[in-house]
Amino acid sequence: MSSPATPSYTKLLAQAHELADAAGKAVLPYFRRRIRVANKANDGTFDPVTAADHAAERVIKRLLSKTWPEHGIVGEEFGNTRPEARLRWIIDPIDGTRSFVTGSPMWGILIGLMDRDRALLGLVDQPYTRERFWSGPSASFVRDATGRTRRIATRACRRLSDAVMMTTHPDLFAPGHEETVFQRIKSEVRMSRYGGDCYAYCLLASGFVDVIIETGLKPYDVVALIPIIERAGGAMTSWDGGSAASGGRIAVSGDRKLHDTVLKLLSGKG
Repeated sequence: MSSPATPSYTKLLAQAHELADAAGKAVLPYFRRRIRVANKANDGTFDPVTAADHAAERVIKRLLSKTWPEHGIVGEEFGNTRPEARLRWIIDPIDGTRSFVTGSPMWGILIGLMDRDRALLGLVDQPYTRERFWSGPSASFVRDATGRTRRIATRACRRLSDAVMMTTHPDLFAPGHEETVFQRIKSEVRMSRYGGDCYAYCLLASGFVDVIIETGLKPYDVVALIPIIERAGGAMTSWDGGSAASGGRIAVSGDRKLHDTVLKLLSGKG
């Protein structure tokens, strides 16, 4: 029996938009409300999860299972379905739950699609601000709060001394090498800001931020962001220059020449 034909990019992107519409409707009733926040970490740290996370992932999985039953689904909250499938949807129902529970709009719904080992498609939705970012086949786009859609692109910035850097939080870098190289880069950039989560990547793809350095990420934190960054003209890799799709230590630059500089510093050779 022959395998099903791969759906067109247009159909897959339309599906991603449908998923985002449904997940946004599931999430918004919880935002800036007094809701229960559970801790799903068992190592003494705090890893928040809410009913909003669960509601969004449930509706996404339900729609995908109905439309593309042969596709895999990898979600943050409810585990994996058909992880061996060629096409796998990588879902983070709320990236930035800490921002969500504190009322900050610096969070988003991440919908990514892997084709084997390649991050094929990515979409980030912020339903509260009514902004949506996504990757087309060769470019990246935003639909703003007015409903206008336009192409986005990273900006040229070859020198670290001219760069704006963001990261989720400096405390996430482990003592030793991680902390040392982060502080080195922080000392050389023009300005640094914290707490952006996925929204920071969208700002970089839009040309407002130049460098993002992260550690301890999971695939569902990054897969949706890779094609958006790359098709906007930027680079997104692991600290050693490899694929970012598995998460871990991640470096992002809007300017590819600047990325070479950042990778050298992260390796300790800069």
